[in-house]
Amino acid sequence: MVLQADDLWKTYGDRSVVRGVSFSLAAGEVLGFLGANGAGKTTTVGMLYGAVIPSRGQVTVDGFNVRSQGRRARQIMGVVTQEDNLDPDFSVFDNLRYFASFYGITGRAAQQRASELLEQVGLGDYARHRVDQLSGGLKRRLVLARALINRPRLVFLDEPTTGLDPDARQDFWRLVTQLKQAGCGVLLTTHYMDEAQRLCDRLLLLQKGQVINSGTPLDLIHSTIGEEVIEVDGMQEEQLQPLLTQFQTWGRLVGVHYLIAVPPKRGDELWEYLSDRHPAGLSRRRANLEDVFLRLTGHSLDEN
Repeated sequence: MVLQADDLWKTYGDRSVVRGVSFSLAAGEVLGFLGANGAGKTTTVGMLYGAVIPSRGQVTVDGFNVRSQGRRARQIMGVVTQEDNLDPDFSVFDNLRYFASFYGITGRAAQQRASELLEQVGLGDYARHRVDQLSGGLKRRLVLARALINRPRLVFLDEPTTGLDPDARQDFWRLVTQLKQAGCGVLLTTHYMDEAQRLCDRLLLLQKGQVINSGTPLDLIHSTIGEEVIEVDGMQEEQLQPLLTQFQTWGRLVGVHYLIAVPPKRGDELWEYLSDRHPAGLSRRRANLEDVFLRLTGHSLDEN
């Protein structure tokens, strides 16, 4: 295991924002943290790479204790924070070359490593550009390249694609997949369910500083929701609530829709029952992680 977290707590005064978080992460694995704003994701990640001191518990990276052996641990990790925090006074190339010096990489070795990384993230043609000449997506690529300067075995990605357009997100996803294929352990926090489902081998769902469920994306979907859901418009909640008991399933009002998990053996029967009542809208689709989050936490990620 490249990362091990044991019973992490973080308390400010009498308020605990992280409570008893424990997990491990293997090399070549992408582990996702899902949770609404305030769930404790960023605080937890900060404790993992040493920016936040735990009130209790410990973190080890490749066997090194992040608190007592922080320098050794940081030599084998890379961090992509939510902020770009690039140096606007340096060119794209010099941002990497200068950052390499923090890891003892200087001279020709630093120049070679910077050039390699710019090609890897698709910024080779932008080496002499100023940072403020880059789009948001290109800046995120540069931040990732900087995090890889020391050839880390573990990379933290804290909401790395927030604010990016769909094409830029797709580009970033390809880079994350390359990291995994190279044997790097990746910890990803995200608000995007499609991102989590596509990239992550395993997920931890956080609510109020605690892990409330974990597993592979498909396992979480199947165990929490099932294969499919039905969305109903134009029927009163009072009409639909008795159906949940009758069909032994789960449902909830979500905006203007009423969402119902399709029971595995009585799905067609439920569908016919609803169709016969001619609601304003009726659709049936595959269950997804957004449905899981909604059922486990009581709200969707973007309700915050």
